Amino acid sequence: MATLDLVGVRKSFGATDVIHGIDLSVVHGEFCVFVGPSGCGKSTLLRMIAGLESVSAGELRIDGARVNELGASERGLAMVFQSYALYPHMSVRQNLSFGLENIRVAREEIDRRVAEAARMLRLEPYLDRRPGALSGGQRQRVAIGRAVVREPKIFLFDEPLSNLDAELRVRMRAELGALHDRLGNTMIYVTHDQVEAMTLADRIAVLRDGRCEQFDRPLELYNAPANMFVAGFIGSPRMNFMPAKVAARDGAAATLTLAAGGRVRVEAVTGSAAEGADVTFGVRPEHVKLVEAGAGDADMHVNLTEQLGGESYVYGTIGDGHEVTARLPGQTRVRGGETVGMALSKSTATYLFGKDGRALKRGAANA
Repeated sequence: MATLDLVGVRKSFGATDVIHGIDLSVVHGEFCVFVGPSGCGKSTLLRMIAGLESVSAGELRIDGARVNELGASERGLAMVFQSYALYPHMSVRQNLSFGLENIRVAREEIDRRVAEAARMLRLEPYLDRRPGALSGGQRQRVAIGRAVVREPKIFLFDEPLSNLDAELRVRMRAELGALHDRLGNTMIYVTHDQVEAMTLADRIAVLRDGRCEQFDRPLELYNAPANMFVAGFIGSPRMNFMPAKVAARDGAAATLTLAAGGRVRVEAVTGSAAEGADVTFGVRPEHVKLVEAGAGDADMHVNLTEQLGGESYVYGTIGDGHEVTARLPGQTRVRGGETVGMALSKSTATYLFGKDGRALKRGAANA
């Protein structure tokens, strides 16, 4: 077993609170990602789990046992840093074995673990090289290998791919996913890159200002965000948000008047949105359907079209200048300077948020 529980965990630096009572549980074998903008507290939270930062309040439990007072070396965890933190004067073999030598593991066992990690991470040809003779991706694999040889209960990753170029990040992302499948260990991974989060995670904790906004499976976050922050953070390009007012209610449906002009009908409104209430209408760019001007729910003035071959992005404004993005499959003839219509009401993947930002209606999966 290798479970992790955070119970009301808080962190303060003097009078400044940076982590505000986080509760979450990571089950054995799960790949959990902490994601959020810079300064949201995700790295601080990881360092608290690792034992590199103290816990101001609440409890950290590993396999059900409180570990608040245990030092980093006593928790049975292994951390991979963004900076690799390799010893430049040592060979790859020595970097992998150094930590085990310090805790007096038998030489035969060290050799076995190093050989297994090198095979698993395809480092065998580089065992006698020093880090300076390796590429960025190879150095990152050595840093991961140094964690693997410790055979920890839980792996901790602090933005390990952020120093790599885009193509190498994609390859290393696949390797990390494959490593998790082979080892089956619990892994906690911190990143600001939502693509890494969506592709690697079993569950994602979305953090903002030291609070957990939602902890769920990747597609649940995408399809059913709990609030406007999660809806806007998960997904690229971000969700379109349009201020609106509830013009009429008909059972579970609501007709909205958009502040920038136009009317939209939203089905399956689960929260309280009385007539006259100020709300925010949300729709993802891929669910904005472009039609002839005047034939949709609102008209959009096109400012820019980006053609990527397999898909196109249309950027424009509605009404008094409110920005909207449409993501279209394939290629389009729509050009900047044109006016087109947007058909929004027919999409089941629409969202509604109250004045507090909480979801009053969540989208449907595969809509």
